[in-house]
Amino acid sequence: MLKEGIIRGGKGFYGQPIGILMLDAVVPRMPGDIGNGFTFNFPVRYKVVKGAPGTKIIFSKDPSLLQPFIDGAQELEKEGVRAITTSCGYLALFQKQLADSVHIPVFSSSLIQLPMVARMIRSDQKIGILCANSTTLSEEHLEAAGISNIPVVIKGSENTPAFYNVFPTNGDKLDYYACRDGVLKMVQELLEEHPEVGAIVCEGSNFALFRPHVQEITGIPFFDIVTLTHMVYRAVAPVEVLGGCL
Repeated sequence: MLKEGIIRGGKGFYGQPIGILMLDAVVPRMPGDIGNGFTFNFPVRYKVVKGAPGTKIIFSKDPSLLQPFIDGAQELEKEGVRAITTSCGYLALFQKQLADSVHIPVFSSSLIQLPMVARMIRSDQKIGILCANSTTLSEEHLEAAGISNIPVVIKGSENTPAFYNVFPTNGDKLDYYACRDGVLKMVQELLEEHPEVGAIVCEGSNFALFRPHVQEITGIPFFDIVTLTHMVYRAVAPVEVLGGCL
């Protein structure tokens, strides 16, 4: 609500509450992907972190990449966003440093949902993690996301070429139907191998594109970076924008 009719400025533009730090990548991004603005029913602001392709994030823990992401987060904060996320779950490794670098919420990875999801399911169930590569998602990533004593099982996409040869390895051509079927097979194999899985949390941001199909086929709760972004938006958007429905 306006107080005394005074409106203060100070920024070049307004109305983009969520900032998204994007990898320097060429992968196709359809609606449903974190990197497509039509995925959201609210405005988002993108910033590409130059020199940071997914291959360098996924397959190496290069500390020199931290500062460019900090710079990008600080730029987004100055531009007026109210919360910041990224397009790669492996950036959980930088969660603490990114959060400490700005004065607004940062959720670097869908993995930070793991403690919350663990409290939602039965104590004798586990969380299934879908990730880009099961050999490179380390204990360090999980610890940086705040995971302690949470039973998880990990399924990587390295044996799903329609997905792996595009998103983790920065390919520029997507066979959507083959990729969809490959992800569904990943999930079905995960559930067959581990029937104790009670929910799925995606490290890989691009798995969000296939959430409707996974939920339709399996009915299992499916948490990804897009569902998390919608939740955070509801927490930071002005009440008047939300229509006073909070």
